[in-house]
Order: sequence, then structure tokens, then C-alpha cells
Amino acid sequence: MLAVIGGSGFYSFFGSDARSISVDTPYGTPSGAITVGTVGDHEVAFLPRHGANHEFSPHTVPYRANMWALRALGVRRIFAPCAVGSLTPDLGPGSMVVPDQLVDRTSGRSDTYFDSGGIHVGFADPYCPSLRANATDLPGVVDGGTMVVIQGPRFSTRAESRWFASQGFTLVNMTGYPEAVLARELEMCYAAIALVTDLDAGIDAGAGVTAVDVFAEFEKNMVPFKKLVHEALDQVPVERTCTHCLPHEGVTLSIELP
Repeated sequence: MLAVIGGSGFYSFFGSDARSISVDTPYGTPSGAITVGTVGDHEVAFLPRHGANHEFSPHTVPYRANMWALRALGVRRIFAPCAVGSLTPDLGPGSMVVPDQLVDRTSGRSDTYFDSGGIHVGFADPYCPSLRANATDLPGVVDGGTMVVIQGPRFSTRAESRWFASQGFTLVNMTGYPEAVLARELEMCYAAIALVTDLDAGIDAGAGVTAVDVFAEFEKNMVPFKKLVHEALDQVPVERTCTHCLPHEGVTLSIELP
């Protein structure tokens, strides 16, 4: 099974023929019921990251429950659409980007399932190269970029934004971590697909980023963005062949994965 984790403004994915599944986990209840439908040859699970009515802020999303629930349903490959700010004028609103690197600037988020046992996962390349290729092969998609994940729920100051840009980061987001590392710990392939909704505060000399403008830009681009995600799913082979996202080969784990 494949999965799509929908971000801000991305609350539904299938028609009325899909079925809804509730899953309990050792880490609590996921953000919402998981909807299962079909896209082409694939059975696909959809989970609203922020809840069906956007009741979870970025720092309160139950990330561990979400990823555990998807794995328990049989998901092994995940696309994660998300809204991002741009840290470069080269990527204006409406740009669709598949990042290849991530920088964590969050704090206090539960970001591992392994609180004992000395388990370490390789994370040098945080996104699945196979899934990334399925999305970057599509027309109009920008291949590569570094996404810095901030704690939120506030937006960056201009000074922070300029600092991030000076480091060579290209995108800023609030939810891409710890999703990516939790997927790696659960041996699930994971790739983000980012929709640029704004130029960040230090890049644009205007009034700064507002939530109203972000949601409006996301809504304006919702149809082509969903189309892109559907097309990326269609590109994914039926059989999973990726070995990049299997970090536990030869390791005895301190917990049993679902």
C-alpha cells in the first residue's frame, strides 16, 4: 500500500467510494481517520496531517502515531505534500519542488521510536531516491532543494529568513520533521512534494508572511497540486525495490515494528 499525508489545505484525496479506517497505536490516536482508495494500480491510504478540520498545529501533530498507523496498515511508501515558503526569488509562489535535503530546526518533538537499545539510523539522504524520481520525472517539477523545518507555529523573522537563505537553504516548512526520520525508522520510503505558497519574510520586502495569504495561495494551486501527486503515484512501480530506506538490516531492534 502507498500513502499520501496531506498538509495545510490538503484535506481530502479520493471520491465518495473510498473507505475510512480508524487505527489505534501505542503512541496515541493519529491526526484523523485514514481514508483508503485506489489510484491507478495502487491501493492508497490518505491521512490528513493536521486533522480533518486543521485542529493540529505543526508542533502538536501526533507524528509518531501517524507514521505507526500507516505502517500498521501495510504502507511502505509515502508521498508527503506540504506547503512551504521560498528562501530564493527563483522559486516563486506556485512552484512545485521535490526537496532532496532537510535541516531540522525544531525543538521538543518526539522524533524516534527507539528510546532504548542504542538503535541508530542512517539519515544522510533523508528522502527516498526511488520515490523522488517518480515525482521529479514529471513536467514542471523542480528537482532538489534543502528544506529547513522550523518549530512554528509562528513564521520566521526577517533575520532568521535571511540566515537560512545565507546557508543555502531553499525552502522553509513546519512539518517535514520528524515525519521523514520516523518513516526511516519504520523502514518506509518517504518523499516530500512541496508547493511554494510565499516568499519568506527575509526574501520579500513586503509585509511578511500571513496565514491567510498562505492558505489562499495553496487553495489557488490545489487542483494542479493534487494532479501532480496523482501522477506521481501513477509513476510508482507496483513492486517496491528500494533498499535505501531499510536501515535495520542486520540489526536487532529494541521494539517490534508493526
